[in-house]
Amino acid sequence: MTAPHRQPDRAAWMMLTAVALFAMMDAGLKALSAHYPPFQVASLRGLASLPLVLAWALASAGPRALLRVRWPLHLLRMLLGVAMIASFVYALRRLPMATAYTLFFVAPLLIAALSVPILGERVGPRRWTAIAVGLAGVLVVLRPTGEGLFTLAGLAVLVAAFGYAVSAITVRVLARTDSTQATTLWLLVGMAAGAGLLAWPQWVPVQPAHAWLIAGIGVAGALGQYTVTEAFRRGEASQVAPLEYTALLWGVLLDALVWRVLPDALTWLGAAIIVTSGLYLMRRERLRGRPHLEAEHP
Repeated sequence: MTAPHRQPDRAAWMMLTAVALFAMMDAGLKALSAHYPPFQVASLRGLASLPLVLAWALASAGPRALLRVRWPLHLLRMLLGVAMIASFVYALRRLPMATAYTLFFVAPLLIAALSVPILGERVGPRRWTAIAVGLAGVLVVLRPTGEGLFTLAGLAVLVAAFGYAVSAITVRVLARTDSTQATTLWLLVGMAAGAGLLAWPQWVPVQPAHAWLIAGIGVAGALGQYTVTEAFRRGEASQVAPLEYTALLWGVLLDALVWRVLPDALTWLGAAIIVTSGLYLMRRERLRGRPHLEAEHP
């Protein structure tokens, strides 16, 4: 199979669109989290996107590619997906979006660190330094010595980021044999079914007024996954991946417009440290000629 023709400008716009769509989806999740338990919101997120993603997967890959997969790794990703989205929803209910995004940006640093014990990759001293600096940025945001954000909500974002990192490492393994469609579809199935089972004992009847919000989450999530896939297909990963950090701008904008809050100075400082460390790691990956992971979202 020949490599797809690179279209850097189109890829960049696709990535920017994907980030915007995922931010809108997260705003919807934050709004729902005020009315429903985290596991129920996680299940609704999976259920809402599932029909659209299933249609796309069947049309582009066919049923055979969806069923001939490495089931143990997919089951692991399903479990991680449930923990990841439920933790992130829990955090969104209690934190501004910008703060949650800032802490979640530690995920690329965790991926680099976990690639050593899990994949046997080598991480040099410069990359370990970048990882350490990024984690220091997390401490700036959490403010563990003051009356800051060292709370269950802040830790929940880190749990979500860790789950994302481990899930992303498994994608590196799955990409050798399984299609992108299968990887995306079964993660959503796991979210919908697994989180639904956990939420069932305390399931809250869905209010009819929230139907449009749930539908919007499903459409934004499905279109976001499609556009991010197209972005990485059409452009170089080292050029596309840094655009994911524009999520912070969307977080600040939505916080200001919808929830009337803005990040404080320490959150901005921590964000600058974490993002700079992540960008440095991406640059080192590019110089080493190693591919980035295709982005996903909780």
